[in-house]
Amino acid sequence: MKIYPFAAMTEPEKHSIGGVDSLSAALNGQSASCPLCFPSTAEPASIQNNFDTNSNKVEGMTKQKTQWKKFLEAVSTLQWVLSFLFLGLSCSILMVSLMFTSLWPLSTLYFIWLAIDWQTPERGGRRTTFVRKWRVWEHLRDFFPIKIVKTAELNPNKNYILGCHPHGIMSFGGFSCFSTESCGFTKVFPGMKATLVVLAGLFRLPILREYLMSAGICPVSKPSLGHLLSKNGKGNAVVIVIGGAAEALSSSPGVNAVVMKNRKGFVRVALEFGADLVPVYSFGENELFQQVIFSESSLGRRLQELFKKIMGFSPCLFVGEHLLFLPYRTPVTTVVGSPISVPKRVTPTEEEVNHYHKLYMEALSKLFHEHKVSCGLSKGHKLRIL
Repeated sequence: MKIYPFAAMTEPEKHSIGGVDSLSAALNGQSASCPLCFPSTAEPASIQNNFDTNSNKVEGMTKQKTQWKKFLEAVSTLQWVLSFLFLGLSCSILMVSLMFTSLWPLSTLYFIWLAIDWQTPERGGRRTTFVRKWRVWEHLRDFFPIKIVKTAELNPNKNYILGCHPHGIMSFGGFSCFSTESCGFTKVFPGMKATLVVLAGLFRLPILREYLMSAGICPVSKPSLGHLLSKNGKGNAVVIVIGGAAEALSSSPGVNAVVMKNRKGFVRVALEFGADLVPVYSFGENELFQQVIFSESSLGRRLQELFKKIMGFSPCLFVGEHLLFLPYRTPVTTVVGSPISVPKRVTPTEEEVNHYHKLYMEALSKLFHEHKVSCGLSKGHKLRIL
Protein backbone atom coordinates (compact mmCIF):
# COMPACT_ATOMS: atom_id res chain seq x y z
CA MET A 1 0.00 0.00 0.00
CA LYS A 2 1.03 3.62 -0.39
CA ILE A 3 -0.15 7.05 0.67
CA TYR A 4 -0.39 9.65 -2.07
CA PRO A 5 1.02 13.10 -1.29
CA PHE A 6 -1.22 16.08 -0.87
CA ALA A 7 -1.49 18.54 -3.76
CA ALA A 8 -3.01 21.99 -3.45
CA MET A 9 -5.50 23.69 -5.74
CA THR A 10 -5.18 27.29 -6.83
CA GLU A 11 -7.81 29.98 -7.03
CA PRO A 12 -10.30 29.53 -9.90
CA GLU A 13 -10.58 32.53 -12.18
CA LYS A 14 -14.09 31.79 -13.46
CA HIS A 15 -17.15 33.70 -12.23
CA SER A 16 -18.46 31.93 -9.16
CA ILE A 17 -20.66 32.37 -6.12
CA GLY A 18 -19.89 31.64 -2.50
CA GLY A 19 -16.71 31.74 -0.43
CA VAL A 20 -14.75 34.51 -2.19
CA ASP A 21 -13.70 36.24 1.00
CA SER A 22 -12.66 33.00 2.60
CA LEU A 23 -10.26 32.15 -0.22
CA SER A 24 -8.13 35.21 0.45
CA ALA A 25 -8.06 34.44 4.13
CA ALA A 26 -7.11 30.82 3.59
CA LEU A 27 -4.27 31.99 1.38
CA ASN A 28 -3.03 34.66 3.73
CA GLY A 29 -3.62 33.42 7.26
CA GLN A 30 -1.09 30.69 7.93
CA SER A 31 0.97 31.83 10.86
CA ALA A 32 -1.21 31.40 13.94
CA SER A 33 -0.98 28.48 16.28
CA CYS A 34 -4.59 27.29 16.69
CA PRO A 35 -4.70 23.78 15.16
CA LEU A 36 -8.42 24.06 14.41
CA CYS A 37 -8.19 27.44 12.74
CA PHE A 38 -5.02 27.51 10.67
CA PRO A 39 -3.24 25.26 8.17
CA SER A 40 -0.26 23.35 9.41
CA THR A 41 3.13 25.01 9.11
CA ALA A 42 4.53 21.64 8.07
CA GLU A 43 2.91 21.69 4.62
CA PRO A 44 5.10 20.79 1.63
CA ALA A 45 7.02 23.69 0.15
CA SER A 46 5.18 23.38 -3.16
CA ILE A 47 1.88 24.01 -1.41
CA GLN A 48 3.21 27.03 0.47
CA ASN A 49 4.61 28.49 -2.76
CA ASN A 50 1.29 27.91 -4.46
CA PHE A 51 -0.52 29.78 -1.70
CA ASP A 52 2.03 32.62 -1.78
CA THR A 53 1.55 33.08 -5.52
CA ASN A 54 -2.20 33.33 -5.16
CA SER A 55 -1.90 35.66 -2.16
CA ASN A 56 -0.28 38.23 -4.42
CA LYS A 57 -3.34 38.12 -6.67
CA VAL A 58 -5.90 38.79 -3.98
CA GLU A 59 -3.90 40.76 -1.40
CA GLY A 60 -5.76 43.87 -0.36
CA MET A 61 -8.94 42.86 -2.21
CA THR A 62 -10.61 40.95 0.62
CA LYS A 63 -10.52 41.15 4.37
CA GLN A 64 -8.50 38.60 6.30
CA LYS A 65 -10.47 36.25 8.53
CA THR A 66 -10.40 36.60 12.27
CA GLN A 67 -9.31 33.71 14.43
CA TRP A 68 -12.89 33.39 15.70
CA LYS A 69 -14.18 33.04 12.13
CA LYS A 70 -11.64 30.34 11.39
CA PHE A 71 -12.61 28.54 14.57
CA LEU A 72 -16.30 28.59 13.57
CA GLU A 73 -15.40 27.22 10.15
CA ALA A 74 -13.35 24.40 11.68
CA VAL A 75 -16.07 23.44 14.17
CA SER A 76 -18.76 23.54 11.46
CA THR A 77 -16.68 21.32 9.19
CA LEU A 78 -15.83 18.92 12.00
CA GLN A 79 -19.50 18.50 12.96
CA TRP A 80 -20.38 17.51 9.39
CA VAL A 81 -17.47 15.06 9.17
CA LEU A 82 -18.45 13.42 12.46
CA SER A 83 -22.10 13.34 11.40
CA PHE A 84 -21.12 11.72 8.11
CA LEU A 85 -19.08 9.06 9.86
CA PHE A 86 -20.87 8.35 13.13
CA LEU A 87 -24.36 9.89 13.35
CA GLY A 88 -26.22 6.93 11.83
CA LEU A 89 -24.56 4.33 14.04
CA SER A 90 -24.76 6.51 17.16
CA CYS A 91 -28.47 7.21 16.73
CA SER A 92 -29.22 3.53 16.11
CA ILE A 93 -27.40 2.49 19.27
CA LEU A 94 -29.12 5.27 21.25
CA MET A 95 -32.65 4.39 20.16
CA VAL A 96 -32.16 0.67 20.82
CA SER A 97 -30.53 1.38 24.21
CA LEU A 98 -33.47 3.54 25.28
CA MET A 99 -35.71 0.49 24.93
CA PHE A 100 -34.04 -0.92 28.06
CA THR A 101 -34.47 2.20 30.19
CA SER A 102 -37.35 4.11 31.74
CA LEU A 103 -37.46 6.15 28.53
CA TRP A 104 -38.58 3.13 26.48
CA PRO A 105 -41.92 4.82 25.49
CA LEU A 106 -39.96 7.51 23.63
CA SER A 107 -38.07 4.96 21.60
CA THR A 108 -41.21 2.88 21.03
CA LEU A 109 -43.16 5.86 19.72
CA TYR A 110 -40.34 6.74 17.35
CA PHE A 111 -40.15 3.23 15.92
CA ILE A 112 -43.93 3.26 15.38
CA TRP A 113 -43.52 6.57 13.58
CA LEU A 114 -40.65 5.10 11.56
CA ALA A 115 -42.86 2.25 10.35
CA ILE A 116 -45.66 4.63 9.37
CA ASP A 117 -43.26 7.04 7.67
CA TRP A 118 -41.11 4.36 5.97
CA GLN A 119 -41.95 5.35 2.38
CA THR A 120 -41.56 9.11 2.78
CA PRO A 121 -37.91 9.28 1.61
CA GLU A 122 -38.91 7.70 -1.72
CA ARG A 123 -41.78 10.16 -2.11
CA GLY A 124 -39.73 13.32 -2.17
CA GLY A 125 -38.77 13.42 1.51
CA ARG A 126 -39.33 16.43 3.76
CA ARG A 127 -36.97 19.23 2.84
CA THR A 128 -36.82 22.19 5.20
CA THR A 129 -35.62 25.56 3.99
CA PHE A 130 -34.66 26.44 7.56
CA VAL A 131 -32.15 23.57 7.72
CA ARG A 132 -30.77 24.20 4.23
CA LYS A 133 -30.07 27.82 5.22
CA TRP A 134 -28.36 27.09 8.51
CA ARG A 135 -25.44 29.44 9.13
CA VAL A 136 -23.27 26.43 9.89
CA TRP A 137 -23.29 25.54 6.17
CA GLU A 138 -21.86 28.96 5.31
CA HIS A 139 -18.99 28.33 7.71
CA LEU A 140 -18.50 24.90 6.14
CA ARG A 141 -18.40 26.50 2.69
CA ASP A 142 -15.88 29.12 3.78
CA PHE A 143 -13.56 26.59 5.40
CA PHE A 144 -12.23 25.39 2.00
CA PRO A 145 -13.86 27.49 0.34
CA ILE A 146 -16.45 25.81 -1.90
CA LYS A 147 -17.84 27.56 -4.98
CA ILE A 148 -20.32 26.73 -7.73
CA VAL A 149 -19.60 27.75 -11.32
CA LYS A 150 -22.32 28.02 -13.95
CA THR A 151 -21.50 27.37 -17.60
CA ALA A 152 -25.02 27.19 -19.08
CA GLU A 153 -28.63 27.88 -18.20
CA LEU A 154 -30.98 25.21 -16.84
CA ASN A 155 -34.57 25.54 -18.02
CA PRO A 156 -36.97 25.56 -15.02
CA ASN A 157 -39.62 23.98 -17.25
CA LYS A 158 -37.56 20.80 -17.60
CA ASN A 159 -36.12 18.16 -15.30
CA TYR A 160 -32.45 17.20 -15.18
CA ILE A 161 -30.15 14.52 -13.87
CA LEU A 162 -26.83 16.00 -12.74
CA GLY A 163 -23.97 13.53 -12.56
CA CYS A 164 -21.56 14.74 -9.86
CA HIS A 165 -17.88 13.73 -10.07
CA PRO A 166 -15.67 12.77 -8.33
CA HIS A 167 -17.06 11.22 -5.15
CA GLY A 168 -14.01 12.02 -3.04
CA ILE A 169 -14.11 10.81 0.55
CA MET A 170 -17.22 12.73 1.65
CA SER A 171 -18.49 14.68 -1.40
CA PHE A 172 -18.15 18.08 0.25
CA GLY A 173 -18.71 19.88 -3.06
CA GLY A 174 -21.87 17.97 -3.91
CA PHE A 175 -23.33 18.36 -0.43
CA SER A 176 -22.58 22.07 -0.03
CA CYS A 177 -23.73 23.10 -3.51
CA PHE A 178 -26.86 20.97 -3.81
CA SER A 179 -28.06 20.14 -0.27
CA THR A 180 -27.60 23.57 1.29
CA GLU A 181 -28.17 27.13 0.12
CA SER A 182 -24.67 28.21 1.16
CA CYS A 183 -23.33 28.32 -2.42
CA GLY A 184 -26.44 29.98 -3.85
CA PHE A 185 -27.73 27.26 -6.18
CA THR A 186 -31.25 28.73 -6.38
CA LYS A 187 -29.78 32.14 -7.21
CA VAL A 188 -27.43 30.78 -9.84
CA PHE A 189 -30.19 28.66 -11.39
CA PRO A 190 -33.51 30.48 -10.76
CA GLY A 191 -36.58 28.24 -10.70
CA MET A 192 -34.54 25.05 -10.15
CA LYS A 193 -34.69 22.77 -7.11
CA ALA A 194 -31.68 20.55 -6.44
CA THR A 195 -32.05 17.17 -4.75
CA LEU A 196 -28.98 15.14 -3.86
CA VAL A 197 -29.70 11.40 -3.85
CA VAL A 198 -27.57 9.03 -1.76
CA LEU A 199 -27.36 5.43 -0.56
CA ALA A 200 -30.88 4.18 0.22
CA GLY A 201 -29.72 2.25 3.29
CA LEU A 202 -29.02 5.50 5.14
CA PHE A 203 -32.76 6.16 5.31
CA ARG A 204 -33.27 3.03 7.39
CA LEU A 205 -31.26 4.51 10.24
CA PRO A 206 -33.26 6.34 12.95
CA ILE A 207 -32.81 10.10 13.37
CA LEU A 208 -30.23 10.24 10.57
CA ARG A 209 -33.00 9.80 7.99
CA GLU A 210 -34.82 12.85 9.41
CA TYR A 211 -31.62 14.89 9.27
CA LEU A 212 -30.95 13.91 5.65
CA MET A 213 -34.52 14.56 4.51
CA SER A 214 -34.55 17.98 6.17
CA ALA A 215 -31.62 18.94 3.90
CA GLY A 216 -33.59 17.78 0.86
CA ILE A 217 -31.61 14.56 0.42
CA CYS A 218 -33.42 11.49 -0.95
CA PRO A 219 -32.47 7.85 -1.66
CA VAL A 220 -30.99 6.90 -5.02
CA SER A 221 -33.53 4.10 -5.52
CA LYS A 222 -35.64 3.69 -8.67
CA PRO A 223 -38.95 4.63 -6.92
CA SER A 224 -37.33 7.75 -5.50
CA LEU A 225 -35.91 8.85 -8.85
CA GLY A 226 -39.23 8.11 -10.53
CA HIS A 227 -41.09 10.31 -8.06
CA LEU A 228 -38.65 13.21 -8.35
CA LEU A 229 -38.68 13.14 -12.16
CA SER A 230 -42.38 12.51 -12.79
CA LYS A 231 -44.48 13.45 -9.75
CA ASN A 232 -42.67 16.48 -8.41
CA GLY A 233 -43.43 18.99 -11.15
CA LYS A 234 -40.78 20.65 -13.29
CA GLY A 235 -37.53 22.40 -12.44
CA ASN A 236 -36.00 19.41 -10.64
CA ALA A 237 -32.25 18.87 -10.68
CA VAL A 238 -31.62 15.37 -9.32
CA VAL A 239 -27.95 15.08 -8.37
CA ILE A 240 -26.35 11.60 -8.45
CA VAL A 241 -22.76 10.96 -7.39
CA ILE A 242 -22.20 8.43 -10.16
CA GLY A 243 -18.94 6.82 -9.00
CA GLY A 244 -20.20 5.96 -5.53
CA ALA A 245 -18.20 3.79 -3.15
CA ALA A 246 -15.91 2.41 -5.87
CA GLU A 247 -14.79 5.93 -6.77
CA ALA A 248 -14.19 6.81 -3.12
CA LEU A 249 -11.58 4.06 -2.91
CA SER A 250 -9.51 5.75 -5.62
CA SER A 251 -9.76 9.23 -4.12
CA SER A 252 -6.34 10.72 -3.46
CA PRO A 253 -4.62 14.08 -3.92
CA GLY A 254 -3.45 14.58 -7.47
CA VAL A 255 -5.75 11.84 -8.81
CA ASN A 256 -8.43 12.77 -11.35
CA ALA A 257 -10.27 9.54 -12.04
CA VAL A 258 -13.99 8.81 -12.29
CA VAL A 259 -15.70 5.42 -12.26
CA MET A 260 -18.41 5.36 -14.90
CA LYS A 261 -17.55 3.20 -17.92
CA ASN A 262 -20.00 0.58 -16.70
CA ARG A 263 -22.33 2.97 -14.84
CA LYS A 264 -25.27 3.31 -17.23
CA GLY A 265 -28.28 3.11 -14.93
CA PHE A 266 -28.58 6.89 -14.62
CA VAL A 267 -28.67 7.20 -18.42
CA ARG A 268 -31.48 4.65 -18.63
CA VAL A 269 -33.47 6.58 -16.01
CA ALA A 270 -32.89 9.82 -17.92
CA LEU A 271 -34.28 8.23 -21.08
CA GLU A 272 -37.30 6.73 -19.31
CA PHE A 273 -38.33 10.13 -17.93
CA GLY A 274 -36.96 12.42 -20.64
CA ALA A 275 -34.62 14.19 -18.22
CA ASP A 276 -31.62 15.97 -19.74
CA LEU A 277 -28.18 14.95 -18.50
CA VAL A 278 -25.76 17.48 -17.00
CA PRO A 279 -22.12 16.65 -16.14
CA VAL A 280 -20.72 18.23 -12.96
CA TYR A 281 -17.09 18.16 -11.82
CA SER A 282 -15.86 19.27 -8.38
CA PHE A 283 -12.24 20.32 -8.80
CA GLY A 284 -10.35 19.88 -5.53
CA GLU A 285 -12.66 17.23 -4.06
CA ASN A 286 -9.93 14.59 -4.11
CA GLU A 287 -7.44 16.94 -2.45
CA LEU A 288 -9.19 17.18 0.92
CA PHE A 289 -7.82 14.01 2.56
CA GLN A 290 -4.85 11.70 2.17
CA GLN A 291 -5.96 8.11 1.81
CA VAL A 292 -4.20 4.79 2.16
CA ILE A 293 -4.56 3.11 -1.24
CA PHE A 294 -4.32 -0.68 -1.23
CA SER A 295 -3.19 -2.51 -4.34
CA GLU A 296 -5.88 -4.46 -6.19
CA SER A 297 -4.61 -7.87 -5.06
CA SER A 298 -3.93 -6.94 -1.42
CA LEU A 299 -5.86 -8.27 1.55
CA GLY A 300 -6.84 -4.75 2.55
CA ARG A 301 -8.45 -4.07 -0.84
CA ARG A 302 -10.27 -7.41 -0.82
CA LEU A 303 -11.71 -6.60 2.61
CA GLN A 304 -12.83 -3.17 1.39
CA GLU A 305 -14.54 -4.72 -1.64
CA LEU A 306 -16.23 -7.35 0.54
CA PHE A 307 -17.51 -4.69 2.92
CA LYS A 308 -18.78 -2.64 -0.03
CA LYS A 309 -20.59 -5.63 -1.45
CA ILE A 310 -22.35 -6.35 1.85
CA MET A 311 -23.02 -2.84 3.15
CA GLY A 312 -23.18 -0.78 -0.04
CA PHE A 313 -20.32 1.53 0.94
CA SER A 314 -16.61 1.08 1.45
CA PRO A 315 -14.50 1.93 4.52
CA CYS A 316 -11.66 4.28 3.54
CA LEU A 317 -8.50 4.72 5.61
CA PHE A 318 -7.90 8.45 5.39
CA VAL A 319 -6.37 11.30 7.36
CA GLY A 320 -6.94 15.03 7.23
CA GLU A 321 -4.85 18.01 8.22
CA HIS A 322 -5.78 18.26 11.91
CA LEU A 323 -7.38 15.91 14.46
CA LEU A 324 -7.34 13.19 11.76
CA PHE A 325 -10.84 14.09 10.55
CA LEU A 326 -10.49 17.77 9.67
CA PRO A 327 -9.82 18.09 5.92
CA TYR A 328 -7.23 20.31 4.28
CA ARG A 329 -8.25 23.90 3.55
CA THR A 330 -8.19 23.41 -0.19
CA PRO A 331 -10.57 25.25 -2.57
CA VAL A 332 -13.32 23.12 -4.11
CA THR A 333 -14.87 24.46 -7.32
CA THR A 334 -17.99 22.66 -8.51
CA VAL A 335 -18.49 23.35 -12.22
CA VAL A 336 -21.95 22.63 -13.65
CA GLY A 337 -21.75 21.79 -17.35
CA SER A 338 -24.12 22.22 -20.27
CA PRO A 339 -27.23 20.00 -20.56
CA ILE A 340 -27.31 17.08 -22.97
CA SER A 341 -30.77 16.84 -24.54
CA VAL A 342 -32.30 13.41 -23.91
CA PRO A 343 -35.55 12.18 -25.51
CA LYS A 344 -38.20 10.32 -23.55
CA ARG A 345 -38.30 6.58 -24.17
CA VAL A 346 -40.63 4.34 -22.18
CA THR A 347 -38.41 1.35 -22.91
CA PRO A 348 -34.98 2.57 -24.03
CA THR A 349 -32.88 0.19 -26.10
CA GLU A 350 -29.30 -0.75 -25.26
CA GLU A 351 -28.14 1.18 -28.31
CA GLU A 352 -29.84 4.32 -27.06
CA VAL A 353 -28.42 3.89 -23.55
CA ASN A 354 -24.91 3.36 -24.94
CA HIS A 355 -25.24 6.35 -27.25
CA TYR A 356 -26.20 8.84 -24.54
CA HIS A 357 -23.73 7.31 -22.11
CA LYS A 358 -20.98 7.98 -24.64
CA LEU A 359 -22.20 11.55 -25.16
CA TYR A 360 -22.17 12.07 -21.41
CA MET A 361 -18.59 10.78 -20.99
CA GLU A 362 -17.43 13.03 -23.82
CA ALA A 363 -19.19 16.04 -22.27
CA LEU A 364 -17.65 15.30 -18.87
CA SER A 365 -14.18 15.03 -20.36
CA LYS A 366 -14.67 18.29 -22.27
CA LEU A 367 -15.88 20.03 -19.10
CA PHE A 368 -12.84 18.84 -17.19
CA HIS A 369 -10.31 19.97 -19.79
CA GLU A 370 -11.98 23.35 -20.37
CA HIS A 371 -11.87 24.28 -16.69
CA LYS A 372 -8.87 22.44 -15.27
CA VAL A 373 -6.38 25.29 -15.72
CA SER A 374 -8.67 27.96 -14.21
CA CYS A 375 -9.25 25.60 -11.29
CA GLY A 376 -5.57 25.12 -10.51
CA LEU A 377 -4.50 22.11 -12.57
CA SER A 378 -1.82 22.11 -15.23
CA LYS A 379 -2.57 21.70 -18.93
CA GLY A 380 -1.01 18.25 -18.76
CA HIS A 381 -3.59 16.85 -16.31
CA LYS A 382 -5.76 14.11 -17.79
CA LEU A 383 -9.12 12.76 -16.68
CA ARG A 384 -9.15 8.97 -16.34
CA ILE A 385 -12.52 7.31 -16.89
CA LEU A 386 -12.53 3.87 -15.27
